[in-house]
Amino acid sequence: MVELCVNHVITQLKMEDLKNYKEIARESRIKCLELIYRAQVSHIGSVLGCADIFAVLFDKIDFEKDKFILSAGWKAAMLYFHLWKKGRITEEELNSYCKEGSKWIGLAEPVHKDIIFAGGSMGMGISAAVALAWSKKQRKQDGRIYVLESDGGMQVGINAEAMRFAAHHNLNNITLIIEKNGFQAMGKTEDIVKQDLREECTAYGWSVFEINGHDHTQIERAIYGSRDWSCPIVFIAETIKGKGVSAWEGDNLWHYAQIKESDYDYAKICLNS
Repeated sequence: MVELCVNHVITQLKMEDLKNYKEIARESRIKCLELIYRAQVSHIGSVLGCADIFAVLFDKIDFEKDKFILSAGWKAAMLYFHLWKKGRITEEELNSYCKEGSKWIGLAEPVHKDIIFAGGSMGMGISAAVALAWSKKQRKQDGRIYVLESDGGMQVGINAEAMRFAAHHNLNNITLIIEKNGFQAMGKTEDIVKQDLREECTAYGWSVFEINGHDHTQIERAIYGSRDWSCPIVFIAETIKGKGVSAWEGDNLWHYAQIKESDYDYAKICLNS
């Protein structure tokens, strides 16, 4: 890992802040496990892996000025949990996840004012985020655009165009977080398309840093630090798919596998320990 250094913005984290992030991430994993199990849908591995990023990011987002796009839309359960945690949706809406007739489906769709772009089609979110960041610049509006993408999603070709546009127009009001767990639907990302994310993003003209996507200190410093940069910035956050459930960690089976009752009981023990 390359440690993020932002000399002019160093966050002094209190121990209670770190404990709070840890507890929120744990709570989110348990609740999302329950939602996905009850609905008998998939993507639990991806959802568990992004919990720590969401715990910090949604503590820092200012909903009056900032916007968030979940380009990796299959992590929708985690997004819904945090919208509920922030009081943006009701508990009834959260618990309707993937139930018949519910608008809260397993892919992030623009069904709510805080979900401004669909994440169902892979790799579209960065282009939308760049457009929003450019619009904010033109209108001289405060706030940032945050977008969460997966390493697999970075293989989509339109990302190159969007990222070059952002650098050309000096869009320093956008923060891209690439969650790098090394997998995509059909296998390891390196076996499907060989890529060097740091090299590619640097070539597009973005400032690039690598962080541990489960280290709350690094995540918070990244979010704070990105606010004072003079160019678009990307954080490659390395995570573990299935984080928190020992037997599921790094196992791509849990991208699509449905959770059986025995799996659910085992996972609850892991997440509560």
